[in-house]
Amino acid sequence: MSEEILVNVTPRETRVAVIENGMLQELHIERGWRRGVVGNIYKGKVQRVMPGMQAAFVEVGLDRAAFLHANDIVRSSPGAVVEGEEAPLPTPPAAPIMDLLRDGQDIVVQVVKDPIGSKGARLTTQISIPSRYLVLLPQSKVIGVSARIEDEAERHRLKQVVTELAGLHGGHGYIIRTNAEGQPAEALAEDIAYLSRVWNVVERRGRESPSCSILYEDLSLPLRAVRDLIRKDVEKVKVDSKETHERLQAFVAKYMPVLAERIELYSGERPIFDLYGVEDEIGRALDKQVPLKSGGYLVIDQTEAMTTVDVNTGSFLGQRNLEETVYRTNLEAAQAVARQLRLRNLGGIIIIDFIDMDDPEHRRQVLRTLEKSLAKDHAKTTVYEFSPLGLVEMTRKRTVESLARQLSEPCPECSGRGSIKTTETVTYEIFREITRAVRQFEAARLLVIASPKVVARITDEESTAVAELEEFLGKSIRFQADEQYLQEQFDVVLL
Repeated sequence: MSEEILVNVTPRETRVAVIENGMLQELHIERGWRRGVVGNIYKGKVQRVMPGMQAAFVEVGLDRAAFLHANDIVRSSPGAVVEGEEAPLPTPPAAPIMDLLRDGQDIVVQVVKDPIGSKGARLTTQISIPSRYLVLLPQSKVIGVSARIEDEAERHRLKQVVTELAGLHGGHGYIIRTNAEGQPAEALAEDIAYLSRVWNVVERRGRESPSCSILYEDLSLPLRAVRDLIRKDVEKVKVDSKETHERLQAFVAKYMPVLAERIELYSGERPIFDLYGVEDEIGRALDKQVPLKSGGYLVIDQTEAMTTVDVNTGSFLGQRNLEETVYRTNLEAAQAVARQLRLRNLGGIIIIDFIDMDDPEHRRQVLRTLEKSLAKDHAKTTVYEFSPLGLVEMTRKRTVESLARQLSEPCPECSGRGSIKTTETVTYEIFREITRAVRQFEAARLLVIASPKVVARITDEESTAVAELEEFLGKSIRFQADEQYLQEQFDVVLL
């Protein structure tokens, strides 16, 4: 499997695309005016403790107060998750929040989830600082190894090396990341020395800085991409900005010199995303419907509570019988769903409605295909068996807004409903509002301002109804079309 990472830089926006076998799999976006804050460490001030929610709101200097739950404060053996790698460390029950925090208290916290929608950022006091091969857990003594490193001998070697090195640098805990597999002790020692320096700076700033100060800021998107996304399969990292290319080269030379030859400056005339068809893929990733090669299709709906994926056969007729057609469509859909979740960065609860299958073995194979396809995902995913209704429930860890919510906003005409009232419905709403206004206020005449479509319908198809209404109310009614009005908008003005 060939893999490339493309970095597109413009003055106010940086985008990173992960391409596997010529297809876009992931897209990461960072805009100058709104950088993500996941991973940042702050010296916050407790704004309000809420015993009923076992949580507190903490002011850290963002637009909205951030949320800190008691479970994210008390852990005897804190774990951490990095790009889907989780240390299997137990979390004890939380103590009462009133025993842990008080209003006005200063506290060092880290953002684990960006502000999403109307919700503030999610915080933890269990700090974790990632580097190329390791994640530092300064409040822990545990050494954990990524579950993606499967070779037992290598797991044992890495744990032994890191345990010895950790004892020389304060005895902190570490999670050994997937990238560490096969790395010599010298490379791990450099990482530990770097993380120790970073933590010393954070501790010093924590003592000296005022409340609502940032103590540590994660790397910019291009540097994070090189740190977190480069694996053995990645052949090239192509960058279309000379300045960013130089920064990446300097970063790689310092922390991962063996990768220096993979960083390449792209200087072609065509925009780099156009060359790989990324712009078209981004446009398609905002559509609800996703076509499958077989002729079937997915329908993806993202709501506040969950994301639903409906699988349909469409025009796919198959070669043998209905069960075989359904099975083949579901197998293709399972792979497509896994890709769409990564591409659209959909998280939280996800419900997949595969086409009904009678054969239990077909169900098992579809589930296995889904799980296998999700194995490439950097985010942690959990997939459950088919429910009695034939649905597959799963979760995907969400730390930032989905692609659609980063790039789109609710339609001003329908306010995100996906439909608008018909001109007929709006017409009768206007008639009711006219009647209501005349009964409440004194007026000789009335002026109705509405969208051109609604006014056209009233004057053409409802002229008789308007005449009857004028006679019934004893008032003159005039209609005025305004291009600025949306279809559902109107005003009844008393003259």
